[in-house]
Amino acid sequence: MDVKIIDFEVMGDERGSLIALEQNKNIPFEIKRVYYIFNTKEDVKRGLHAHKDLQQVLIALSGSCKILLDDGREFVEFELNSPDKGLFIDKLIWREIYDFSENCVLLVLANEYYKQEDYIRSYQEFKNYIHRVKK
Repeated sequence: MDVKIIDFEVMGDERGSLIALEQNKNIPFEIKRVYYIFNTKEDVKRGLHAHKDLQQVLIALSGSCKILLDDGREFVEFELNSPDKGLFIDKLIWREIYDFSENCVLLVLANEYYKQEDYIRSYQEFKNYIHRVKK
């Protein structure tokens, strides 16, 4: 499964900390879209989809959340709880984001603009799709 934690370099001094995010450097693609998720209720699941082509990096800027990833062969769970760590998620990976802390702000960087046709929103459709494309 092509997912990995990215450790961002923290710069700073007694005044505070700073992290720079740079496309094709510490973010492994050209950034075309940025959005963030916040004010999510603790018992809500987000995501519940996969992408045919999109790659993303998720960063918990504040608070924490858990991400369950599934490539059709294995499941991996991550907890994001620090702004100096990012989770790279490649295409064709089902994701479920849950267990949001009250103050969670989840930043998402994407390598493509929003395209509805890139989404696979049914888990069964995801399983059928990866079976066809990964033969």
